[in-house]
Amino acid sequence: MSDAIVFTDYLFSGQKSFYKGKVRDVYNINNDYLIMVVTDRISAFDVVLPKGIPFKGQVLNQIAAKFLDATVDIVPNWKIATPDPMVTVGHLCEPYKVEMVIRGYLTGHAWREYRDGKRVLCGISMPEGMKESQKFSTPIITPTTKAAEGHDEDVSREEIIKQGLVSTEEYEMLEKYTYSLFQRGTAMAADKGLILVDTKYEFGKKDNRIYLIDEIHTPDSSRYFYAEGYEDRLTKGENQKQLSKEFVRQWLIENGFQGLEGQKVPEMTDDLVNQISERYIELFENITGDKFVKGDVANASQRIKNNIQHFITEKANLTS
Repeated sequence: MSDAIVFTDYLFSGQKSFYKGKVRDVYNINNDYLIMVVTDRISAFDVVLPKGIPFKGQVLNQIAAKFLDATVDIVPNWKIATPDPMVTVGHLCEPYKVEMVIRGYLTGHAWREYRDGKRVLCGISMPEGMKESQKFSTPIITPTTKAAEGHDEDVSREEIIKQGLVSTEEYEMLEKYTYSLFQRGTAMAADKGLILVDTKYEFGKKDNRIYLIDEIHTPDSSRYFYAEGYEDRLTKGENQKQLSKEFVRQWLIENGFQGLEGQKVPEMTDDLVNQISERYIELFENITGDKFVKGDVANASQRIKNNIQHFITEKANLTS
């Protein structure tokens, strides 16, 4: 699928470094701000799949931008501008070494732990007798360490503070922001007939100030249920109708891949790639309530470069 942008290799004025993540290419400009290109790469089970998904990067970038703008009254965030549908420019912050995962419902990793008999997750007790996808009486925060390589690990509030990953005072602020952001995301989802099930937030620090960084409330970082029929499905013990990247994971599992040693990624046909692309566009429209307008793919890589360079030039002119 030639329409997918799976890598970038730009060189900008003032560029200090380049980082390639699973799906994002990040350029450090003058150790002052970051340019994040959200590519069309797709990952699951910590593995980047062999084919990109057209418009996936645009979907994630524009959803994140919408929710960053909608929550700036709760906590400052890293976003400065979105000069291209696939690009966000933001403040360079020192990331905290934890991810704040918040769960409103018992599903995913939490359910698998619960199903296996565990009743304490990240130091948080979970009541007996719960069903899969049941709502917690109060959302729970189950942080993970932010691993440079490999899998993130569950960690308790006490361990985070004990290890000096975050000070007590700052961790309390991260918790406060996490609950408030989740409450806002929950209300915005409800307006669209959705349930924000769980999500994760990342925070950083710049000039002694806490910022919300990275993406928020996207289908790659969050799980949504359709509200209609939720209670009926819960009562009957049926799987909930989800709006997330879970459908990609399920396809991989059904084809014998969970990222384990010796397993091979199944073939991604052009038809499958198109289906995934259409699902991401559907996710965008359901989550935001906006019509998705596809970016020009005729020469997308050059378009991205030109838009970024224009932003850098304009910023330089403003500060000179």
